[in-house]
Order: sequence, then C-alpha cells, then structure tokens
Amino acid sequence: MLYNPPHFRQTDPEPLLAALAASGFATLISNTSEGPVVTHLPLLVDRSGGGLGRLIGHVARANPHWRTADLTVPSIAVFHGPDAYVSPNWYPSKAETGKAVPTWNYSVIHAAGPLRVHDDAGWLREAVARLTDRHEQGRDGAWSLDDAPEAYITAQLKGIVGLSLEITGIEGKFKLSQNRSEADRARVIARLAAETAPGSAAIRQLMRK
Repeated sequence: MLYNPPHFRQTDPEPLLAALAASGFATLISNTSEGPVVTHLPLLVDRSGGGLGRLIGHVARANPHWRTADLTVPSIAVFHGPDAYVSPNWYPSKAETGKAVPTWNYSVIHAAGPLRVHDDAGWLREAVARLTDRHEQGRDGAWSLDDAPEAYITAQLKGIVGLSLEITGIEGKFKLSQNRSEADRARVIARLAAETAPGSAAIRQLMRK
C-alpha cells in the first residue's frame, strides 16, 4: 500500500501509463513465503489486450523471483521518476513564521496486479524483440535480434524466464509542494533552477506543469 495524501495523488490511468511507457525501467516486488523478493528490470507496457494492459519483461533463469513469487497475490512494479531536495530556507513563509523543515519532492508510479511466468521460447523471443525494438528506436543503425546468429539467440533465450504483470491498479504520487502556498511553490521552482543535482531540473519542470 502506498501512503499517498490527496494533495499528491494521481489516479488518471492514461497519463500514468504513458509515463510508464516513457520510463521503461522498474522495481518489481512480489511476496514469497519468506518475505518480499525484489528485481530491477526493464518492463514494456502492452495495451493490446485491452483494459489497463500488462507489463512484459524477463529475468535471468538463476533469479529466484520467478520460482518463489506467490502468484496468488498481486505483485507491484514501481517506476521511479525524478527527485530533488527542498530546503526550508527557500520558503518565503519560513522568514515570517520559522515553521518549515527540509523535505524531498519526487514522483513515483505503482502498477499492481497478478504476475505470470512464461517459459515458452516463442513468447520469450517476442518479448525480447519488442523490448529491444522499443529501446533501440530512433538510434542510428538500431540493433535487432536478427543481427546476432540464430544459434546464439536461441542459447541466450534458454537463460531467461519471462514475466508479465496484468495491471489491475495504477496510482501515482507526485509530491511537488502542492501542500505549500503559491508563494512557497514559486520560490521552490526558482531555487531549483540553480541546483546541480540530476533530478532538480526535472522536478522543476514537473512543478511548472
């Protein structure tokens, strides 16, 4: 369960799914009899089956995730967006009342649903081809599975297992100072422009939207 106050909660599925498709990389969390199992992996959004669609990916056969995950309860794929530190000194209200503390602005999306395991060579090949095409798109001399010897690809596919997560629920948390005054938000946006941390520019852009 995601702690998600109303100020920050995003529930419109279409922009959230678009953000997942643009991101592509996730943290997959599943329950097991011995506690959570976690894998970081690229996931492809597939809307061909209708509804909210599903997420498609694969893990190494040696990864215990596919063998130990409890498939009777939902798994969660977490997609992390940008994040940035926010100093209380940036708030105009702090100068008036002194009532301010440090915080962190960030965006994150959780997609939840039942997980399925796929060990069919045809399914795996299609999934790998689609993931490759998605991330090679627009590159000069884009690589494809056909660029490698068929025997090599066949051997590589034997070393992985496919996973798909049917999306039955999706929720975003975009903590962007919505609980602060307009003046405080404007100052945070202005101060983020001078920050050099990697996520500061992206958070500033999200806040301006």
